[in-house]
Amino acid sequence: MSFDPELAHLGVYDARAPRYTSYPTAVHFHTDVGAEFSMSQIRALPVDKPVSIYVHIPFCERLCWFCACRTQGTKNKSAIAHYLNVLLREIEMVRAALPAGITIGKIHWGGGTPTILSPDQIRLLSLALQKMAPRHENFEFSVEIDPTLVSAAKINALAEMGMTRASIGVQDFDPNVQAAIGRKQSIETTLACVKMLRRANIHSLNMDILYGLPHQTVETVNATIDTVLGLSPDRIALYGYAHVPWMAKRQKLIPDDALPSGQNRRELFDVMAAKLESAHYAPIGIDHFAKADDAMHIAAKAGKLRRNFQGYTTDDLDTLIGLGASAISKFPNGFAQNAAKSADYAEAISKGKLATYRGIATTQRDRMIARLIEMIMCDFRADFAALANEYACEMTILAKPILQLQRDFGRYIKFSVDGFEIIHHQRALARIIARRFDVYSDDVENRFSSVS
Repeated sequence: MSFDPELAHLGVYDARAPRYTSYPTAVHFHTDVGAEFSMSQIRALPVDKPVSIYVHIPFCERLCWFCACRTQGTKNKSAIAHYLNVLLREIEMVRAALPAGITIGKIHWGGGTPTILSPDQIRLLSLALQKMAPRHENFEFSVEIDPTLVSAAKINALAEMGMTRASIGVQDFDPNVQAAIGRKQSIETTLACVKMLRRANIHSLNMDILYGLPHQTVETVNATIDTVLGLSPDRIALYGYAHVPWMAKRQKLIPDDALPSGQNRRELFDVMAAKLESAHYAPIGIDHFAKADDAMHIAAKAGKLRRNFQGYTTDDLDTLIGLGASAISKFPNGFAQNAAKSADYAEAISKGKLATYRGIATTQRDRMIARLIEMIMCDFRADFAALANEYACEMTILAKPILQLQRDFGRYIKFSVDGFEIIHHQRALARIIARRFDVYSDDVENRFSSVS
């Protein structure tokens, strides 16, 4: 994200904007949407289109201070077993509602820490998911792995159940940085995890790195990148740390004065991005890098990259059913989120109802803008002809934001009759430009992370 004085003058580097993993974003969900909405959406799913499944395991043995995910610290095995039993009941409710003939295209386990489950619990959950519906011929099964809380037995159980891709959170290997964020994960532990995965024939591997963490320097992030490159993952996500202690209370343990400035954040990203590209990882969207033969790079080259609650993805399915506490479902006509607290989630399921407690029903205009924003975030461009062909909406609703973009960012964007393309400073501008089309965004800026 090389520095541009004019963008600085326009306030781009200090701006906050959604990451747009959905549109409308989750801050606009409301409690008018409940279990009845979710059930009606599930029952009406077309049988000729596979669905994706997301499973949330909201437990970690330790809580990292930087993390804003919905999770809770526990070493109580009975609490985990109780949650799993509730989750199995939810799976059965969804299975009973799914139309006959539907298939499952993708499953992702996230958290929290899915590998907090025992090998037997992994098998139990996997078998329950298999009973929901047959797997599609192009089925994929990915799992977030904590190298400090995994074993060969757990990885072998996941492989036995069909796992095709693993995602490992690295964040940063520097001991001082780890101490400042409440994390302890050695290079040796991570390497051992990678070796176990490859011995189990799991060769598709993602790694997540954070920049903007306390005490990070050019030297420390260079060392982390060198180590990660030595592990040779297929994809690397380079996320900016979002410091939002007013939303994620445990981030208050991170001292503000240890965080890099906005200019230093940009420098850290540029250094790491340059090193990844020199190692032949292609940049994908605003924060991903992938090897040339990885499915994400192939999808991006073909204009088929997509974006959902896990970030960039090759998942182009219309429906994602979220299972577990706080999990979000994406349906053709809206979004629905389960109760965030495990106790509230369990109480709802115990009454024989889905645990939806908020969401939003979308209009045709919402869906058109969602696709437009996805184009901007994935491809740095907008194709008005494709939008007009897919959605029965008046394209004139885009006229005002387009005029604003021409006024403010005309030198960075190439406009045509059929759309536009961001041609300079794509990463810095993508979220800002996407937000110009967001009709919901005016009153919630402080709830979002910095774009730099």
